[in-house]
Amino acid sequence: MALVEQIWKDKNKNEVNPLAFSELAQEIARKIHEEGLNRRGKPEKNKSTQLRKYYDVVFNLNQRAKMTASNWNAILAQLHRQLALVHYAKGRNLVTDSFVKMMDELIKAVNNREDLQIITDFLESFMAFYKEYRGNN
Repeated sequence: MALVEQIWKDKNKNEVNPLAFSELAQEIARKIHEEGLNRRGKPEKNKSTQLRKYYDVVFNLNQRAKMTASNWNAILAQLHRQLALVHYAKGRNLVTDSFVKMMDELIKAVNNREDLQIITDFLESFMAFYKEYRGNN
């Protein structure tokens, strides 16, 4: 089942899965952390500071979207620009396929301000769990 389908209990009714921000976010964080380790179990990809950059941009775009005068199309364009930057990081071997896939699914699922809020909340939970796994690396 796709990640986005697991976040929403019923997207048409805008009902969020109550476990999306706990169990699901933790599971994804663990998987992405493990994929970022090298053969010796040392962090090699998906460094916290790298992933945090993308979360910060999504968070800031969400804050702009909350402002009534914000241009939604401009916000959406900036959000989709992040996909190019995530793929660039993948090309530089800084992030793993799973991180790229997660960001790709999340960003493409945003159609309105409410979607952006849910995605931002999910990424916040993901980052919290990721920090637990990753520590200071």
